[in-house]
Amino acid sequence: MNKDQLDGLLALKLVADRRSFTAAANELGISPPAVSQIIKQLETRLGVALLSRTTRSTHLTEAGERFLNQAGPALDQILVALEGVGDYASRPTGLLRLNLPRAVYPGYMASLISSFHQKYPDISVELYFQDEETDVVAHGFDAGVRLSDTLARDMVAIKLYGPVRFVTSGAPEYFQKAGRPKHPRDLLAHNCLRIRFGNADIYEHWEYTEQGNNFSVHVSGTLIMNDVFMLANAALDGTGLIYTTEDSIADNLKSGRLETVLDPYAATSTGFYLYYPRRSRMLPKLRALIDHIRESN
Repeated sequence: MNKDQLDGLLALKLVADRRSFTAAANELGISPPAVSQIIKQLETRLGVALLSRTTRSTHLTEAGERFLNQAGPALDQILVALEGVGDYASRPTGLLRLNLPRAVYPGYMASLISSFHQKYPDISVELYFQDEETDVVAHGFDAGVRLSDTLARDMVAIKLYGPVRFVTSGAPEYFQKAGRPKHPRDLLAHNCLRIRFGNADIYEHWEYTEQGNNFSVHVSGTLIMNDVFMLANAALDGTGLIYTTEDSIADNLKSGRLETVLDPYAATSTGFYLYYPRRSRMLPKLRALIDHIRESN
């Protein structure tokens, strides 16, 4: 079946249900003469009259009534499906899939998503936690969250929060037995707990700044993980030092369970951003999230 035939079937069903070319035309978004022409083309292909038209009324012929008795339920399903798809273009609804690092959720995204649900109850949000960089388009996400310095140039970015400070920290028990590094180069003598982002390389070049110059130290240690929170737990146990964003361990720093070192050399980033591909038309569910972010900031 080609598109013209399907158009004719849907037009026939609407005219039969509404008993009006004008009402059917309004639903299809075309003119009444166009509806009449579409149905005439269908009748020509089938070689039988499906509608009987007079100046006062329109009704199905015997062939048309028999046809719609058989095909009507399927056409009803198509019309319902078309109306459902139309909802995506007219109001915020559906599933919104976001890809984001684990560390961003507790301190920022949790409260944002909670208030978003209250405002847009018809939108379901799926959060997929992934620390490494990812192609949100290729993997079917509506948007992602990453640091500013990892964003692809062809993406649109909306700032969530920042600047973000990267700190080196450890438990008081660790410092009691291993001492405190005074300069980033002293990390070469410390047990540095490192993270691997997915299948990517281990993040073992910790970044710092001194007198306006950025540099990195190639650290080593006895433990590698792919989860920032589990790595923080290891640091809490006194196993070694970790390098992470200050906000992701804010509660532990406040309680004194972790303490920062090398603060004068701490590097910063402009912050975390929501990013999404450029599209000629943006779905209302994503537009709703962007508006909510802007209202919340």
